[in-house]
Amino acid sequence: MSKNYGPVTVLSDVSLDVFPGEIHAIIGENGAGKSTFMRLLSGYAEPTSGKITVEGQEADFTKPEHAQQAGIVLVHQEILLADGLTVAENLFLGRELMRNGMVDDRAMRRIAIEKLSELGCKVSPNALVRNIALADRQLVQIARALLDDYKVVIFDEPTAVLTGDEVERLLGIILQLREQGAAVLYISHRLDEVQRLADKVSVLRDGKLVGTYPGTGLTQMDMARLMVGRDLAALYPEKRNIASGSPALEVRGLVVPGYAKDISFNARKGEILGFAGMIGAGRTEVFEGIMGLRAASGSVSLDGKSIDIRSPRAAMDAGIGYLTEDRKGKGLLLHERLAPNLTLSALSRFHPGLVMRRAREQTALVDAVNEYDIRLKTLGVKAGQLSGGNQQKLLLAKVLMTSPSLVVIDEPTRGIDIANKAQIYAFIHRLVGEGRTCIVISSEMQELIGICDRILVMREGRITGEVTGARMTEHEIALLATSNMTTAESQGGKT
Repeated sequence: MSKNYGPVTVLSDVSLDVFPGEIHAIIGENGAGKSTFMRLLSGYAEPTSGKITVEGQEADFTKPEHAQQAGIVLVHQEILLADGLTVAENLFLGRELMRNGMVDDRAMRRIAIEKLSELGCKVSPNALVRNIALADRQLVQIARALLDDYKVVIFDEPTAVLTGDEVERLLGIILQLREQGAAVLYISHRLDEVQRLADKVSVLRDGKLVGTYPGTGLTQMDMARLMVGRDLAALYPEKRNIASGSPALEVRGLVVPGYAKDISFNARKGEILGFAGMIGAGRTEVFEGIMGLRAASGSVSLDGKSIDIRSPRAAMDAGIGYLTEDRKGKGLLLHERLAPNLTLSALSRFHPGLVMRRAREQTALVDAVNEYDIRLKTLGVKAGQLSGGNQQKLLLAKVLMTSPSLVVIDEPTRGIDIANKAQIYAFIHRLVGEGRTCIVISSEMQELIGICDRILVMREGRITGEVTGARMTEHEIALLATSNMTTAESQGGKT
């Protein structure tokens, strides 16, 4: 299979065999061609050259319906649901069940409950999609794909917005699909998942197939080396000794109605402070409250000065930068060029009067591309045309345009490859080396352990404990995130 977009070749002569009862992982850096290949297999794009055969018969997929009829279904990386419709309506959109010439809502709700329950998703079938959590939207999208009769199920980054129990349930479902005789194609940047699941691993690099390897015995570092074509240095920067100094950020009695209550903590200058917890624990909402993006009450001060938490602009002017977990929906303007995306938060620097200083804006973009290693073919591309890792680096550059003294990063490496992860970690390390304070919210416990000096754990809208030093382990964090245990009880060995 090959695919060209004009003069640009994004996939070159890739051949793959996929067998029933097999989990076949496809890995590679952002921009390696993984998602393009999956779009060709599922009828969302047509190959420039090459062919597909299903059970020995050549297939011509000119649209997704053709692939679905052949038993090939794709669970997209992006959430492709209608926000204004209910969960049940989204599951059956375009294939509604009918009874006596009328849409059978009762039957659709009943089946929706069954399918969602299989995935461990407890949302109501009557809930509007816009009102449910991002993780639940992903599970709804997976349930929608599995309504079809399938022979091949393609998962494109299915766990990027999931954590803890949700991930385990989904991996269990994937193993069940293999036991049922389905062929599973699995794309993920989480190499630990690939190592757990894959019977075979195919590696793409720069649109070409590096090779296909048995999953057994292939280590994560082996996979990383094959993806990038070289040995990677240590993934996490070496930790520094942080002197106990004065707090940079102090939060007292913060309440975010419906999400968090009585939140009190501080972050010290030059520190990387982590926030752990399950989906729905309230981590993101706490910082949206601090930024004035949600209604909140309580006391917040930065460098000893009180902040008006009712206004995002006031928080930014006080010196807080915030990288949202949803870079595509809330962080970047995907249909805009890179320069406006970069300068949007700091317009006063480029628009001091009636005229926009385009030359100054372009210079800032060139500097950001070089400083943050944003990889692109031309400066004229739109933000949506960048890979996930390069979008994240653009978002980081955008936030730092306001020169914040405190940077909050929500899910810093969601959906990006291991090489870009190493770069993001190095950038975070550099930020605190410059004297800034950094707060990292992440669903990946190993990520928090690898880069943070301290970790606060949340459960059901409250901080349940703090872990440091030798106690920064996945076991300790999981205990505090899932039980009623406090830090003191944990240290005393109670369960």
